[in-house]
Amino acid sequence: MGEFKVHRVRFFDYMPRAIRAMAFNGRTELLALAREDGAVEIFNFTDNYFQEKVIPGRDGRAVEALCWVGQRLFSAGLNGEITEYDLENLRPRYTVEAYGGPIWTISSNSQGTLLAVGCEDGTVKMFEILEERIQFQRNLDRQKGRILSLCWHPSDTLIAAGMMDMIRIFDAQTGHATHRLLVERGVGASKSREVVVWSLLFMSDHTIISGDSAGKVQIWDGLTGTLRRSHLLTKWDVMALSATQDESSVVAGTSEGTVVQFQWLSSTVDQQEKEWVRTRTFKNHSHDVRALVHTPTAVVSGGMDTQLVVRPLLDRVEKNTQESAMRKIAFPHRSLVCCAKKAGLLLFQFSDHLELWRVGESDGHGKPGDSLPVKRKPEKLLQLKKKGEDHICCSALSPCGGWLAYSTVSSVRLYRIQYNTISISKVSKLPKVLRCVHQLCFSSDSSRLFASSSQASVVVVSLHEQLECKYLHTLKPKSGSRQPVHLLSASEDGKWLATANTDCEIHVYNLDTLKLHCTVPVYGSCPTAIAIHPTSSNLIAVHADQHIFEFSLVEKEYTEWSRTLQKHGLHSRWLERDTPITHITFNPTNQAHILLHDTFMFCIIDKSLPLPEPRSMLYNQMTLRSLPESDRIRYNHAFKICKNFQHLMCVSLLEDHSLVVVERPLLDIQAELPAPVRQKKFAT
Repeated sequence: MGEFKVHRVRFFDYMPRAIRAMAFNGRTELLALAREDGAVEIFNFTDNYFQEKVIPGRDGRAVEALCWVGQRLFSAGLNGEITEYDLENLRPRYTVEAYGGPIWTISSNSQGTLLAVGCEDGTVKMFEILEERIQFQRNLDRQKGRILSLCWHPSDTLIAAGMMDMIRIFDAQTGHATHRLLVERGVGASKSREVVVWSLLFMSDHTIISGDSAGKVQIWDGLTGTLRRSHLLTKWDVMALSATQDESSVVAGTSEGTVVQFQWLSSTVDQQEKEWVRTRTFKNHSHDVRALVHTPTAVVSGGMDTQLVVRPLLDRVEKNTQESAMRKIAFPHRSLVCCAKKAGLLLFQFSDHLELWRVGESDGHGKPGDSLPVKRKPEKLLQLKKKGEDHICCSALSPCGGWLAYSTVSSVRLYRIQYNTISISKVSKLPKVLRCVHQLCFSSDSSRLFASSSQASVVVVSLHEQLECKYLHTLKPKSGSRQPVHLLSASEDGKWLATANTDCEIHVYNLDTLKLHCTVPVYGSCPTAIAIHPTSSNLIAVHADQHIFEFSLVEKEYTEWSRTLQKHGLHSRWLERDTPITHITFNPTNQAHILLHDTFMFCIIDKSLPLPEPRSMLYNQMTLRSLPESDRIRYNHAFKICKNFQHLMCVSLLEDHSLVVVERPLLDIQAELPAPVRQKKFAT
């Protein structure tokens, strides 16, 4: 693997934001996740937990709760608004003001006809869910404290609401409160503090389960309003609760980073009586667990440490399979780094700004593995702050380094850069079709800009030195897909443009005729990275399930190597990886080399070598180095893998054939405030 001079870039200090809320759609097996900056992410649990969609955040939009209603997604937050999202155009569809102050919680009935929100002013507000919008219906009886948690009874006739020191049960038909359940305070010094009921579950047998700031999970009889059992889990807070659909298991997330499981089990030998029994404790987080989802086979948790953890329950899955492995899902699932290989520049994308860097230089020489002396250190050329309140959703840097573009959900901005003199000029007039785009990409000669737009289409504009750009054409697939394009790849010769959308479709356009050239046969897993070989015009695609395909754009069919790979099968260790391939490039000095990477691994696939056998050692590069030259051939195979990296964000080749490897440094996550201080924040 010592074929390249490598620039190891470790100054991209990107850090995902804390997870605030989650909602799981059991029918589609999609997980919606909201972060601290208001961004919403959609994960497909049937497709190897791939992050299919990202809706960027906005200044002042703090999402506190999420709720699926069929295939529609709603959120509520401390800005007092309810938002429905457009999952095709990746933006908020509309917002409705609840007029009750900050909204702490949102929940829908089982029929998907009503939406209830809990507000700061002590009201539970009911909204009717219409075909295109939601409409305010009425308030339930107003209380003397903020409503912090809500849960419907499966019959849709009752609603339980968590407050300070109590739980209220409402009749959903009349809106009147029928029961008041007083929550026990803590012991000792904490007995003088109010107890916050952070989360509630309302079971079909009218059992209510609550989690509160005194660290307790309490079991209530919702018919009589009496406390059945109290479990003290922590000295701080129980922040979240979730139950399986069959109501046989419940999990609770605490501010100590633990997840505790309770199961509905028999307490006697004759199995006549059952009760909620604490069975397991998981410690997968370093800070508060703010959100939980209990799927039929696993516990999904997230919180202040930004990690999304999928913890399978071994009594619910087949053992010794990939399904039974715990996953800590790394972010992001698409590149936030753009490399201008002709200019030696790097563009780093953050939610509120962009950074442009020039990589360093070295004229030293050495053996493979040596650290070379630096002649010129990396230099930060400029920092460009976003305009407006919307966060940045995509960005691109032209290969020559002279053009920079970024987009929010409401606008696109294009700049001309003189990086030698470090000056930047904005292109003032853009075509009107460049309004809301999901991905940006420049042609290899930097003369065109491609922007993925609505309904899987791509807008093509030409760029001119006089700070002008002209609309040329809109490329549209014949499939009629409405799903957003999440991958764009232009060929080196300027002839082809490949696009991939979340309907798992890959379309290839001829840029000379500006027409659709071909559509790759649809594979049932979403593409995570695509690239076109500069000389053979073969398209390489890697999917969320880790399978690799090579498609000839000239012959419009899979190549012989691709057919051989599928017939032979990929190595089990390759398929068991739980992080998606995010970038593909090629070695210009060796046409048989395909370079690709995920978050923790860099790989060169050498098509001239035999594929690894099932019993071969896949990660064998260090072993090969220790063997005599005569023995290396026997153990060598096509997959050359290096794992001496952490949090890989980008691997790209510069024009001088040196390799740029961008790694995210390990940053400390700011600790969440302890529970007593958090409660004081309510008073402000």
